[in-house]
Amino acid sequence: MIHPTNSVEWIAVRAGLTPEQVKEAEFQLAELGLLRPSPSGGRVAISPESAADALLAPLERDILQRRIAMAATRARLHALSGDYLEARSMRSAKSSIEIVEGIDNIRAVIDDLGRTCTKSLDALVPGGAVSKAGLAAALAVDLELLSRGIRIRSLFQHSARGDRATTVHAATLADAGAQIRTTAVLPSRMLIYDDCAVLPLDPLHTASGAALVRDPAVLRFLKQLFEHYWDQGLDFAEEEKAGPEPGGIEREVLLLMAAGRKDEAIAHQLGMSPRSVSRIVARLMERLGAESRFQAGARAALNGWLS
Repeated sequence: MIHPTNSVEWIAVRAGLTPEQVKEAEFQLAELGLLRPSPSGGRVAISPESAADALLAPLERDILQRRIAMAATRARLHALSGDYLEARSMRSAKSSIEIVEGIDNIRAVIDDLGRTCTKSLDALVPGGAVSKAGLAAALAVDLELLSRGIRIRSLFQHSARGDRATTVHAATLADAGAQIRTTAVLPSRMLIYDDCAVLPLDPLHTASGAALVRDPAVLRFLKQLFEHYWDQGLDFAEEEKAGPEPGGIEREVLLLMAAGRKDEAIAHQLGMSPRSVSRIVARLMERLGAESRFQAGARAALNGWLS
């Protein structure tokens, strides 16, 4: 039997180990609390149950204290829910249009609107290709809304069809139940969550600020505006009309060209690149057999393409 005062060398011989191995084993056992100093000298073995109680008791006390603190903090935060809802209703009652500045604040507001949305989300997305980061962020939010049964309708411009990332994004949302369409021209970016519309203060710099519109009359107009553009839209899965008479984006370019707009102005309005507009104009003039933009407009009118 091993006595607490037995030397390392004696234990090594008895156990068939080297003195270094014995010292390493003693160190590891001491770290686990399985060996403690003996009053008579040396060390005495402790049962694993007793060692566990001694070693883990401080950690368990710390975990318990943290859980109590977390529960108290959660209770205090939940107690403020009523005040938050009351303040939110008072804010909406006093001001039917709220201004939110700064990209972080805008994201926080949109996140809140998404969490509290119960019926529908309608979105106007002007411009051509959307950044991959923007698409990834929007996809996660939209899929979560769709999983809750929220109806989503997104309206892009025709020029977005040429971007593969946007096409994949639209197909993914459509497969999940969203409705996706494109149209030639959109007036501005707009989100309508149930009975709150989000509009950019500056359409060219959407991150600078946003207006939250809850006024019933204004909101009704914005919803009618969305329906107007939505009814003109083409389902994303459908192909644009082809044939002798231009359709889709070709027709929009022709109408603007006949109105005297230059390629740069047409590109800006349709959310396209000037080079893409120039190619479409060249195709239209070739189809009409015209040598000038004026002649192209005149022949398009005679063909009834501008009616």
